[in-house]
Amino acid sequence: MTNDETDDDRRSDAALLRAHVDGDPDAFAELVARHQDRMWAVALRIMRNSEDAADAVQDAYISAFRRAGSYRGDAQVTTWLHRVVVNACLDRLRAMRVRETEPFPENLDRWRRLGNTMTKDPVVIKEQRGLVAAALDTLNADQRAALVLVDMEGYSVEEAAQILGCAPGTVKSRCARGRARLLPLLSHLKQVEAGS
Repeated sequence: MTNDETDDDRRSDAALLRAHVDGDPDAFAELVARHQDRMWAVALRIMRNSEDAADAVQDAYISAFRRAGSYRGDAQVTTWLHRVVVNACLDRLRAMRVRETEPFPENLDRWRRLGNTMTKDPVVIKEQRGLVAAALDTLNADQRAALVLVDMEGYSVEEAAQILGCAPGTVKSRCARGRARLLPLLSHLKQVEAGS
């Protein structure tokens, strides 16, 4: 039994991917349905808005559908899927740099899934999420992707390195630089919580 398999009679992720490559018309849809919520969460945190995240996820699924035959099996299927999603996000962010950037959105409700909050007050929660989102916006795409995977999604540095296609030391460096840049922007949140 591989890491992707379970004790019930569902097919493993690897088996679904193989079945898709072999022509099963339903296998890829089942694989996507199994992991779509987590893929969406990663894309939303990296892209910073639902429209761009939806486009990136769609690009990622098309890419994964077409490139499924290139999956070598040296990582879990979920790791491979995350890498495809992160790469699609980074490609979109790079393309967006060429265009004029949009102002930060006024409606911050879409950040409801962003990180842990420090208080139970809904008004303060919304404000804190907006501050975190704005702070993440100051990071470059590589630092933001590394921090989203490690600090928000809970991946180990090694797993994030596989997803991002870089060395673990690079992930550590991107996270450290990103955290150092976020610290002065968000340190007052901890002080507010300590005072309450």
